[in-house]
Amino acid sequence: MARLADYFVVVGYDLDKRGGSDGQGRILQRFPEKDWEDNPFPQGIELFCQPSGWQLVPERLPPSYFVAVLTDINSERHYCACFTFWEEVDSTQKSLHSEVDEDDDSGSAQPEQLFAPRSLVLVSRLDHSEVFRNCLGLIYTVHIDGVNVPLETLIGNLLTCLIPIAGGSQSIVSFQRTITLGAGDRQVIQTPISDSLPVSSCSVAVLFRQLGIINVLYLFCAALTEHKILFLSSSYQRLSDACRALLAIMFPLKYSFTYVPILPGKLLEVLSTPTPFIIGVNSFFRSETQELLDVVIADLDGGTVTIPECVHISLLPDPLLHQTQTALSMVLDPELEVADHAFPPASTQPSTLKIQDKEIRAVFLLLFAHLFRGYRWCLHIIRIHPEPVIRFHKAAFLGKRALSEDDFLMKVLDGMAFAGFVSERGPPYRPIDLFDELVGNEVERIRLEEGDNHKMMNHVKELAEQLFKNENPYPAVAMHKVQRPKESSHLQSRHTSFPHLDEVTVQLFIDHAAAKQKTAPPIVKAEMKRMVPSGPPLGGNGSVLANSARRLEVVRNCITYIFENKMLEAKKLMPAVLRALKGRAARLCLTQELNLHVLQNRAVLDDQQFDYVVRMMNCTLQDCSHMDEHGIAAALLPLVTAFCRKLGAGITQFAYSCVQEHMVWTNMQFWEAMFYSDVQNHIRALYLEVSENEQPSSVRNARVQEHGALEIASEQRRLWPTLSKDKQQELVQKEESTVFSQAIHYANRMSYLLLPLDTSKNRLLRGSALGDVESVSNSYVTNSIAGSMAESYDTESGFEDAESSDVANSVVRFINRFVDKVCNESGVTNEHLKALHAMIPDIVQMHIETLDAVHRESKRLPPIQKPKLLRPTLLLGEELMMEGMRVHLMPDGREETSGALGGPPLLPAEGAIFLTTYRLIFKGTPIDPLVGEQVVTRSFPVASLIKEKKISVNLPMDQFIQEGLQLRSSTFQLMKIAFDEEVASDLAELFRKHMHKLRYPQHVHGTFAFTVGQSAKMAVEQKGKDKNPSLKTLSKNLVKSAKKTIGRQYVTRKKYTPPTWEQRSSLQSEMDEDEISVSEEVDQTSLTLSSTIKSSDRQTMSSVVERACCRDYQRLGLGTLSNSLTRSKNEPFRISTVNRMYTVCRSYPGLLIVPQSIPDSTIQRISRCYRQSRFPVVCWRSSRTKAVLLRSGGLHGKGVVGFFKSPNAPSAGSSQADSTSLEQEKYLQAVVSSMPSYSDTGARNTLSGFTSAHMSSQRARVASLSQPRASENDQDSPRGKWGSIRGTGRLSTYNADVGNRLSGKESPQANGGPSETHFLRPQRAYLYIIGDKSQLKGAKQDSFQQWEVVPIEVFDVRQVKASFKKLMKACMPSSVVVDPDTTFYRCLQESEWMCLLHKVLQVSVLVVELLDSGSSIMVSLEDGWDITTQVVSLVQLLSDPYYRTFDGFRLLVEKEWLSFGHRFSHRGAQTLASQNSGFTPVFLQFLDCVHQIHLQFPMEFEFSQYYLKFLAYHYVSNRFRTFLLDSDYERIELGVMYEEKGEKKSQQVKSVWDYIDRLNKKTPIFFNFMFAPEDGEVLKPYSYISNLKVWDFYTEETLSEGPSYDWELVQGKQEQTEEGDRPDTAAPTSQRRIVWPCYDRRSKVVPDAITKLLQELQGLEMELGQVSEKWKDTWDKIKATQRSESKLESRGSLSSSLLMSSNLSHHRRTQGVYLKDSMVGSAINLSLDSEGSSSSAPTGGMSGRPSTSTLYSQFQSTESENRSFEGILYKKGALLKPWKQRWFVLDKTKHQLRYYETRQDKECKGVIDLAEVESVVPGTPTIGAPKNIDEKAFFDLKTTKRVYNFCAQDSGNAQLWMDNVQSCLSDA
Repeated sequence: MARLADYFVVVGYDLDKRGGSDGQGRILQRFPEKDWEDNPFPQGIELFCQPSGWQLVPERLPPSYFVAVLTDINSERHYCACFTFWEEVDSTQKSLHSEVDEDDDSGSAQPEQLFAPRSLVLVSRLDHSEVFRNCLGLIYTVHIDGVNVPLETLIGNLLTCLIPIAGGSQSIVSFQRTITLGAGDRQVIQTPISDSLPVSSCSVAVLFRQLGIINVLYLFCAALTEHKILFLSSSYQRLSDACRALLAIMFPLKYSFTYVPILPGKLLEVLSTPTPFIIGVNSFFRSETQELLDVVIADLDGGTVTIPECVHISLLPDPLLHQTQTALSMVLDPELEVADHAFPPASTQPSTLKIQDKEIRAVFLLLFAHLFRGYRWCLHIIRIHPEPVIRFHKAAFLGKRALSEDDFLMKVLDGMAFAGFVSERGPPYRPIDLFDELVGNEVERIRLEEGDNHKMMNHVKELAEQLFKNENPYPAVAMHKVQRPKESSHLQSRHTSFPHLDEVTVQLFIDHAAAKQKTAPPIVKAEMKRMVPSGPPLGGNGSVLANSARRLEVVRNCITYIFENKMLEAKKLMPAVLRALKGRAARLCLTQELNLHVLQNRAVLDDQQFDYVVRMMNCTLQDCSHMDEHGIAAALLPLVTAFCRKLGAGITQFAYSCVQEHMVWTNMQFWEAMFYSDVQNHIRALYLEVSENEQPSSVRNARVQEHGALEIASEQRRLWPTLSKDKQQELVQKEESTVFSQAIHYANRMSYLLLPLDTSKNRLLRGSALGDVESVSNSYVTNSIAGSMAESYDTESGFEDAESSDVANSVVRFINRFVDKVCNESGVTNEHLKALHAMIPDIVQMHIETLDAVHRESKRLPPIQKPKLLRPTLLLGEELMMEGMRVHLMPDGREETSGALGGPPLLPAEGAIFLTTYRLIFKGTPIDPLVGEQVVTRSFPVASLIKEKKISVNLPMDQFIQEGLQLRSSTFQLMKIAFDEEVASDLAELFRKHMHKLRYPQHVHGTFAFTVGQSAKMAVEQKGKDKNPSLKTLSKNLVKSAKKTIGRQYVTRKKYTPPTWEQRSSLQSEMDEDEISVSEEVDQTSLTLSSTIKSSDRQTMSSVVERACCRDYQRLGLGTLSNSLTRSKNEPFRISTVNRMYTVCRSYPGLLIVPQSIPDSTIQRISRCYRQSRFPVVCWRSSRTKAVLLRSGGLHGKGVVGFFKSPNAPSAGSSQADSTSLEQEKYLQAVVSSMPSYSDTGARNTLSGFTSAHMSSQRARVASLSQPRASENDQDSPRGKWGSIRGTGRLSTYNADVGNRLSGKESPQANGGPSETHFLRPQRAYLYIIGDKSQLKGAKQDSFQQWEVVPIEVFDVRQVKASFKKLMKACMPSSVVVDPDTTFYRCLQESEWMCLLHKVLQVSVLVVELLDSGSSIMVSLEDGWDITTQVVSLVQLLSDPYYRTFDGFRLLVEKEWLSFGHRFSHRGAQTLASQNSGFTPVFLQFLDCVHQIHLQFPMEFEFSQYYLKFLAYHYVSNRFRTFLLDSDYERIELGVMYEEKGEKKSQQVKSVWDYIDRLNKKTPIFFNFMFAPEDGEVLKPYSYISNLKVWDFYTEETLSEGPSYDWELVQGKQEQTEEGDRPDTAAPTSQRRIVWPCYDRRSKVVPDAITKLLQELQGLEMELGQVSEKWKDTWDKIKATQRSESKLESRGSLSSSLLMSSNLSHHRRTQGVYLKDSMVGSAINLSLDSEGSSSSAPTGGMSGRPSTSTLYSQFQSTESENRSFEGILYKKGALLKPWKQRWFVLDKTKHQLRYYETRQDKECKGVIDLAEVESVVPGTPTIGAPKNIDEKAFFDLKTTKRVYNFCAQDSGNAQLWMDNVQSCLSDA
């Protein structure tokens, strides 16, 4: 029984303390005056009676009533029912005020009458709001209406009224209690049946009506996840109700933070408390709540909930949220569901408020039952007696429910409310309520109802009924009889004020009742305790997918193999197992399988078994999230102490020493959960009868057997009161010692897993791993020891060099902390705890000693899995800089190596990385055992390294993060290496330093090409001692200051200028003169090369003469040096020696071709107008049109001034500028005059010579001037194909044809040559200057000049550099591409590499066409050494077939790239000085363009694609000296230009060309077997991006041997294979061979037919003991014999037919495809036919090439299998030809009719293709037909082209022929 009311208080306005604006209240009287012992009087009631402040009001207000809630220090809630009415302030008091307030409001008029509030307050621990309202109302009524009952009686009765707390399970009668206060009133109080269920009346329903479903759900989730919630309303009663409602829907959780439904205004600062709260405040104070930033505010009057930005409320997980919303809307708005029905049911009204209230609460009850289902299976019972101690295993709960990612549930389980829930509902033996029943018995029903709303609503209604019955057990009896005051009695003008009550009278009532209660028999509340049902157990994640069943099989098999010692089988399965272990099911399976192999807690393995088991354990643990430990790590914990191996006498290594590297072992929460779970099992075993076969230790996973721990505990709690004291004591002791022994056991276990094997190196406790134990702890008790521990951890984070004692200390502290925590929670006695603390350091120390021995022994063990390091083969002169370091080569983003495209994963591979003076080499074997026998090699030249960055790598077989490097090379190689743990970090650093030193030598002398053969040390010393003392000063002054001085003119600085070459008589005198000139040098900076020349060798100048350029000039007819001195003036060009000392232009060669009429002095002046002094020089002349190609740098500003500016522009003023521009003009005029077309008769339109030449060779070229050169962006622009090059710019008025093309019109000529009429018009320019658009702004054409400027937009080298970087990333991604935006083709497109190739090719083809049409071209772009070089080289390659041979291409590169000063060293960042400039592959871009042309014209090149790749590789490799340095000048200066002659004898080949020559003699690898050039062929390739292909040089890789460009390295292997030995297969060799992508070199494994035949031939010759002849001789012989045998009337060279490929060989030659680029559409004309096509030059007498079928005949056998029908026929020849007898063969297979001279003849005379035959009909004899033959023997064969007349021997024979031909036609 409990008192209905504890205190009755009268509170009034305190008139004495009135000051300022706010008044105060004071307690006038309280009853009883003495506090109850069990319930002290709450403080601060006067504040709560008037929450808005005590105010006097001018008029009387109606009485008000509300209930405030106060919480005392013990978290007990006191309900204060406040009844407030207003009384008049009497005059004496009023006058008192006016005196007090005189100063304040002397000026303001006093109101007539003031009213002060007076409150009657009931304080109770029971929440019977309505009863209190009635009681206080009655007292007020008695007072105001003057009822004749003393108030003291009413109050006395009220305070002594006792009521039952809750029905419990008492007899029905005591549910209700009728009370009366003695004023003729009667009230029935119904107490709820179960006191644990909250009473809500109808407040929940009202709250939903006020705020709506979503808002209340937000508040609900905010309350559960511990946010601050503030209610606003102008009604106090509503605030109380709303708060009560929120608490009601939180059931079964209880709110344990600040709870103040009505907060007085004076206490508003409480709102800024940091802890969560639920508080109600009057809307009057709304403004003061505005600045609260972290409070969710619910406005009950406005129906809004405001959530601040910084507050994130986790909502219910999704399906639950939706179900809850649906259910709530069905309760609150049942009409919603049928709103759309055509015939809605008649009554769908919502229930009454009280019922609706219970329905809503039922929805929330179901929600909690769903959230917490199975929670009892995750309770650990640690102690049963004397009181149960229970812990909740959160990780297990979330894991088994598969909700470990769920934010909301995580927060709820971590919250205080849930902690209270566990301690209240955890005990297994107690009274149970509705929620327990739901969770225990109705989980299955709830699950089935999930999808079915109506079933769910039925369940909700059932629950609502129970809840309603709980609050209103007797709805019928609820009769109240309470008097109310008469209407408007409170408005009467005169009231007596509330009287002072007599304390003695009231106290007498109370004492009397107390005495009576003492004598009454005690009411025993018979609590019905019982065992709490647990509900169905939590399964795992239920469904195991089908494919995981297969994985589990793999895991089981592998473990079986390991324990059966079938190691090879196990090794093969291992990678699959490690992949499978990513899945949870497989991990659990592993622990179960391993368990089967443990006997008596021990399993001794051999080394290899141990190794595999440990690897699997590590892999299992490495993917454990910290919420998953309950499953995997927990199951592995007993296993890691069971598996072991013997290391030596008495020394055993356990698995735990190898699996310590996982964070889970440092997680305090994990250890607690494990400890509690074990304790529970042991306690359970304690109470089960221990039979022989069941020992406590094996009871680990026995929670879910027939007697669960909770059932046993429940039974024990039931028996407990019946046991004797001694028995009770004995049980308590037994349990305590069980916990204690487990604590010792765990102290040992923890030391096993926390102490590293090598105690000097502590990886595990590094950082704050153990420092944040506090935050992850699973328990709700915190310890001071734990706190101090955390601090000490942070101070010792770097354990790397710490003493082992530090490791020991930290482990001891960690274990102490754990022991403190669990022992305190599980009630271990203090003595035991102290003993344990004393024991722990000894345990740790003992373990350290054991570990030392184990560590020592384990070091001696030979490591099993590490393969021996393979040594790489080195080149002659290549030396190792560092011994190999063991590394793993990790897979990068290329899928081929990882096995993603089929084939085994070749990477990751384990091996070593070697740094040599030349290369960086990885050599090793794949980790995957299926390819373990293969060798993986990846290497690249150190000089090609362009990016290096440190990475950290997770090794696949290992859980350690390793240091690694990622190295990118410009030879398109990426090495991602992870250093093995045996490699010390300083060694890795040393490796990096060495690599940097080799990559960027101080000087070019440090590169491999120079240091080769010398020892590495020498290479370093080289810097100090130079061969040539003068070099030092030169390099200092010239090379370093090249940038500054490049514009200066050295010539003008000299006192003495040597006379021009014409005046010299001999070379020798020139040399002598030079010596003099040097001696007279004045200025260091103007030093020329002469000193170097003198000191290096006397033959230098003659070497210059022999240099590439001169040979080529001679070939082109541009003059030889000998006759240039005495040459006749009519030769247009001469070789000038003006730059022989490299004084005019540093980067040009010594000898240059200039117009005959220009003297050297002019040249020196002109050169100043051009960038880098690179003035225009001739580099090629067309042998047909005599047009020349010139190259130069771009113009300087000052050069442009007078040259191209409009005449009316203000002149520069200086005569020098004028004269320079005049001289430039003269120079260009001289070039123009040199052209025969110009000098012919002086008339500008006599171009007939060209015309006839042009028309006669009208070849329908594929790459004609039609479509190919429009860039993508102007497909739709009318400017056509020149538009993109030309940009804007003035259209040409000179060459109408170029002009037309620029404007998008097409020439009428089909082959793209200029039409006759256009060609003869006089406007064609003789010279086109191709310049950079940006430089030629403002240039204006002078109509009298014969040249025209074509401004084009070009890219600069920065774009090339950036594009190349992106290309590298596309071709060698560092990690596997997941994002669709970073696929290979997307990245390739973004790199814009193909666009750059397109631009270069486009400009080149433009130039080729202009040259071909007879105009000369001057290419004058950027500095003249990058894009200019690319364009000029490509133009020569396309125009001149000579450059498409080996010699020619070499000459082209030497002339245009080396002599004309492309800056190889600078662009390739070859030395330290050029490191910052970055790698810019201009030459690679040129080679790529050549590769594109090669693809389109495969028969025009003597060299193969491999040749281009070879150059692309070696131009960055620094193996040869060819591509070092920036110009001839620098090469001579270093003495490297001509040294090869003298040093030819040495082994080292220093020139790449010599190397290629030597190699070419040995092997046909560089030769193109399809080489069959057409005479004078000018190539015009397509340059559209769609026609370009990605060069396979960028993407191919050969992991079997590394790059094949260092031929000696791969040759050895090849020789073996040529002999037919497969070194790797001893078994009988099969004909089949697997070729893996990325691994084998396809050309080697599957060579092309000719290479294969040549190889076999060589093999046979060797077998026969003959001297094998060179492959080239063999090839030439075969070609010659084949040519002589062939009598085909066709092209001279038929080597291509040898390939059987002439039918498809040269698609660009045989098919003329014209795609007109007009705006209308495209006309396509395919000419594939031999007779109707003029696609080939008239060479062999027969026009056109033979058709496919003709070429077939060479390979025809005369056997009958291809001869369906044959015989003699007469055939009428073509027009005016006689009849001839021929042997005809009808071939159904080839579908043709062939004819021969005679039957025996092998050579076919002609072919009629049956595909062209239209009909075969009887014919008539014509003139000259054979005589004496029947008319019916004649028949005609009609083809699309002509009619053939035949005559057979007789009519029958003719009929046979006709039938056969006809059947052939019908078959087809």
